[in-house]
Amino acid sequence: MRIIISEKMSSSGISRLNNMGQVEQIPDLWANKEKFINKIIEADALIVRNQTIVDQDVLAAGKRLKVIGRLGVGLDNIDVRTANRKNIKIVSAQNANSISVAEYVISAILSANRSLSVAAEDVNLGNWNRQRFTGNEIYGKTLGLVGTGDIGHRIAKRALAFGMKVVGYDPYLNDLSFPFVETGIEKIPFHQLLIESDFISIHTPLTLDTRSMFSSSEFKLMKKEAFLINTSRGGIVNEHALLEAVESGEIAGAYLDVLDKEPVEPDHFLLNHKRIIITPHIAGLTMESQERVTNLICEEVVKVLKGIDSLMVVK
Repeated sequence: MRIIISEKMSSSGISRLNNMGQVEQIPDLWANKEKFINKIIEADALIVRNQTIVDQDVLAAGKRLKVIGRLGVGLDNIDVRTANRKNIKIVSAQNANSISVAEYVISAILSANRSLSVAAEDVNLGNWNRQRFTGNEIYGKTLGLVGTGDIGHRIAKRALAFGMKVVGYDPYLNDLSFPFVETGIEKIPFHQLLIESDFISIHTPLTLDTRSMFSSSEFKLMKKEAFLINTSRGGIVNEHALLEAVESGEIAGAYLDVLDKEPVEPDHFLLNHKRIIITPHIAGLTMESQERVTNLICEEVVKVLKGIDSLMVVK
């Protein structure tokens, strides 16, 4: 067996793969499509993150390809339909980085209300401006979750512990689903969530239906004090409309861990904006989550190569 890893991966999982055959990790392989296709010709398995585009050309070249391991959850960089047609299994790290994403969202909420790092920087400049850095409590504020799956559920538990009210919109779950019955999330329509929420956190995949789900009309419904947090996919938020909404005062600001095009261009129009905080797609990227993700995917890839059923196969 030959296993190709096209991006960075924790070394802890490679030992699990070595027993299956030859393992080749090329962290920048995703950036050179011609080289990538040449490598995939002899591959039995491919392990990727979010930067590797697995399109029809790649899948056509991978005539021996049996399984694709996704070090993460989102599958918009993989042509799932073509892979299924070719009987190439796809395994993703479902739930393995949910805790990390949930903690990132809570960190963003806390930072939006009281940015300790900004206050500390001002003190280092010789100032002692207590009035400027008088923030707000998150107790009693409303958090709106767009998508109430595993990540939304974990965020809600933490937000409720802070005394927040949590509302959620999820067209794929009914009123009796556990996030609404057991977790304490109040199920409401999308437009109502926009109107009521002090913070809105996005947890939905990028599809034709969700592209530009947040644009001018949605921002006009939001509170002027509201913050948008996106840890899902950049295309869900119309970036030009976001900038206009923040600069016009329609909303207070945004925390973006994802952009429509990544990595960010040096002259991107959202950079260096005081009320739009951009991080480099790290919400699910902690030391602990990466160990979980790596070990899980490597284990599931091995199962598929051995002909053993995997519960992580994307249907």
